[in-house]
Amino acid sequence: MCAPAVFSLIVINKAGGLIYQREFQPGLRKLSTNDYLVLAGTFHGVHAITRTITPKLPLAPPSTSPAVSSPGNTAPATSGYSYPNPGVPTSGLEFLETDKFRLTCFQTLTGTKFLLFTDPLTGSVDTVMNKIYELYADYVMKNPFYQLEMPVRCEAFDRHLGAWLRGRT
Repeated sequence: MCAPAVFSLIVINKAGGLIYQREFQPGLRKLSTNDYLVLAGTFHGVHAITRTITPKLPLAPPSTSPAVSSPGNTAPATSGYSYPNPGVPTSGLEFLETDKFRLTCFQTLTGTKFLLFTDPLTGSVDTVMNKIYELYADYVMKNPFYQLEMPVRCEAFDRHLGAWLRGRT
């Protein structure tokens, strides 16, 4: 499989504000700064809504057939609902695919969201997303001049991110 074509990266803080945006492919339709701000806020809202509407699945009641039940077993029947993967927090919208692009969302434990726009024919982008997060942690979060939740203006992050993505093609 060839390296995924990365079109664009958007980073949204936990409040839904745009803190980073960069395009990696020439010839993309240019959006205004206001369009990116609206996109970030809209995605943040949609992501929050999809987290809350994750359906709970009904729990199967225990079998009451005579072959399975034992005499004297008077345990109450368990009924109710549970998330598909109990113990795993609901994640919200993780990807959106169209015939022109695929949007993949990675949310950190602190609530920062990384939105990666790639070619729709790209398979898994986990490796790319992990590397982007690693570069973000190394060059942005370890930067003593960076203020949390504020726009990312870190030349070292830009340089290393661009170089790593160019080296993949």
